Amino acid sequence: MPLLDFAAIAEQLPGTWKSTRLGQVGPAHIKVLRMDAQAYEEETHDYNEGLLVISGHLLLSIADQAIRVEAGQMYLVEAGIAHGVLAGSQGTLVIIDV
Repeated sequence: MPLLDFAAIAEQLPGTWKSTRLGQVGPAHIKVLRMDAQAYEEETHDYNEGLLVISGHLLLSIADQAIRVEAGQMYLVEAGIAHGVLAGSQGTLVIIDV
């Protein structure tokens, strides 16, 4: 995988909350997206999902609890756990699906 500038790639994406797959490392898929302060509906996956904030912050909703994830931090959502994004999240997010 070449050198990746996540913030620059996210800035060039045509829209927000639409991830683009950048590559794969072992079984992990690496994706990036741009957050725009709008909420994103709750979802559940059958795989673990790492949510790594590159810039800005992510306001994550899990089991009626709000969790703030800052730039440089990652939250690991385990498979089968429902999670959504609260309004106010903004910046660049890298998603690692395992």
